[in-house]
Amino acid sequence: MQTINDVLQKPEFPKSAKYDASWMLDNQMGPNALWLVEWLSEALPLTSGMRVLDLGCGKAMTSIFLAREFGVRVWAADLWMNPDHNWRRVVAAGAADLVCPLKAEAHALPFAQNFFDAVICVDAYQYFGTDELYLDYLTRFIRPYGLLGIVVPGLMRPFGPTLPAHLTRPQASGKPFWESSCRSFKTASFWQSLWNDCPMITDLMISALPDGWRHWRDFENALEAAGKNLFPSDAEALEQDKGEFIGFLRMVAKRNDMLDENLYDPSLGERVGVDT
Repeated sequence: MQTINDVLQKPEFPKSAKYDASWMLDNQMGPNALWLVEWLSEALPLTSGMRVLDLGCGKAMTSIFLAREFGVRVWAADLWMNPDHNWRRVVAAGAADLVCPLKAEAHALPFAQNFFDAVICVDAYQYFGTDELYLDYLTRFIRPYGLLGIVVPGLMRPFGPTLPAHLTRPQASGKPFWESSCRSFKTASFWQSLWNDCPMITDLMISALPDGWRHWRDFENALEAAGKNLFPSDAEALEQDKGEFIGFLRMVAKRNDMLDENLYDPSLGERVGVDT
């Protein structure tokens, strides 16, 4: 019989397997962020000393992972998590020299243009990045030819005229999988079209996590078995879906060398002499 540790020791994610299982469960806010950031990092040439923005970092697990595994300097930005709490996690993880937690809203980022060598976002971009202009805004903080890497839950194929019953009916946990916020789950073709329209990026690659549904289900089961799930389990719906519709998408691109003035920038009024 598998133990919780067995479930969390996945050969697909060897770097994540080095981290304490209890720490991983205690600091989760959804699907396993360490697995997702490890998958993302496989497509990003991160090197020691790079400046990285971890946007929507949650409890800073992804920031700690990036700092420890690649020696990058991480700005761990989140709107909802207290940076004091994230700092304590960073210090306890031995990453205090490399991770700076801060509170920031995705549309008002307090950074200089071209500051970051890379921007990453794990399981958060879907909540603000479907706006047609947002990518234009975000890329201004990446240096020319710097990196952008995103992982989101998404649709493996479009729905038909109605939502699938296994996603909308209540599970044994009492919760249906599909809630109103799931409208932000998009297909790879949606993201391809949206990102191809952005004049600020190049070398776009989009892929789906193999067996993403299975990894999500396994983590839901581990949380429930440990009694550490924040929300009712979605494992039943994911098991029934088996990746037909639900999974994870990875988008990786490079910033090009174009200049851009974007109206999302909250400092624009100061630069053109307009009161804000």
